[in-house]
Amino acid sequence: MELKQGIFAVKLCQLEQEYGRLLSRIRLLQVKEASQLQEELERLHDEYQERRLLLAERVQASRSPAVAALAQAQLDFARRADRILQEELPNEMRGRNQSYAEDQAEAMSLYAEYAIDFATQAMRYALITALSAMILQRRSEHEAAEHEQEGDLT
Repeated sequence: MELKQGIFAVKLCQLEQEYGRLLSRIRLLQVKEASQLQEELERLHDEYQERRLLLAERVQASRSPAVAALAQAQLDFARRADRILQEELPNEMRGRNQSYAEDQAEAMSLYAEYAIDFATQAMRYALITALSAMILQRRSEHEAAEHEQEGDLT
């Protein structure tokens, strides 16, 4: 089965597009002025909040308790990560550098590194679950073929 025709083709295209946007934004924004960075940050916060609201709606609207639980786990993670970012990490870094601004910059840089590590781990987990789904699909197809052959023999 070719990747373009695979069962995860649409999701992989979406992931590829998001990754491309992430790379482009980071590269382009590194040379921008602080005011431009602030505008982009506000826009991204709005987009992030919109997606969190959509995720919360999925929790409420899902017909599958397991899918609702997965969406809730994403929401719980986001809340906990926000709390660490906004409260715990800045407090922990306070006084480690020459100024409060340097403390905040170091805290945010450290958080960004872990966010990237988390995204990498999430991609590995996605690969594990995709492979598991493919194996189950192949088994299902194999069993269906065996049942069909048994039907032909009788």
